[in-house]
Amino acid sequence: MPKIEPERLSEIFLELQDQNAENINLVTPSHYLYLIIPAIEKAKRQGLSIPVVYNTGTYERVEAIKALEGLVDIWMPDFKYISPRISLAYSHTPDYFQYASKALAEMVRQCPEPLFADGTSSIDAEDDADDPVMVRGVIVRHLALPGCAVDSRDILDYLHSTYGDSIFISLMNQYTPMPQVYGDPNLGRKLTAEEYDELVNYAISIGVTNGFIQDGETASQSYIPAFDGTGVSGDRTRR
Repeated sequence: MPKIEPERLSEIFLELQDQNAENINLVTPSHYLYLIIPAIEKAKRQGLSIPVVYNTGTYERVEAIKALEGLVDIWMPDFKYISPRISLAYSHTPDYFQYASKALAEMVRQCPEPLFADGTSSIDAEDDADDPVMVRGVIVRHLALPGCAVDSRDILDYLHSTYGDSIFISLMNQYTPMPQVYGDPNLGRKLTAEEYDELVNYAISIGVTNGFIQDGETASQSYIPAFDGTGVSGDRTRR
């Protein structure tokens, strides 16, 4: 796949807006910031008005997050681990919490409270089909892993005691084991419904109200996208 220069990337952002995209979702983008920052700056000068979402694993340097101030509207970081033992075993990063906690603090400094399209800072509708879209804020995602219930509860305690209702917390049950970990006693299986329900109930018990949960069967390889370059190198409809 050919390298996408900032000029083309800014065009892609605007093309997506023309196609009625809700936002520009930058997924695991840290290593391309040198291209992304000038592309966002140019697109915003040329009329990009939909939210820019920074979708990250949160093993980030604070300096990188600060470099995006004024460019990112919605921060969507993962918060994977607190335990250095688990983060070392599963991501080879015993210092994950050290970096992720500082990066998250900077994200919340930039976006200190959520804002939705209707001008409110909360979701009130019982039916989520009627909920407005977020236009600014921080949504912290935690993927619950099988056998790691204590660490998940510690994460919820940390997030809620530190940030309260200034962030939204998304509890995900979609962990999908791949063949290379089938022999692992924890990672080799999916999260059970009971494990997930217990975590959701714990979040409710400590007072988390700004949150999202997942229903149904989400742990499937069908949810893994095909990274085939669609929409990247097509016709340039803007100049």
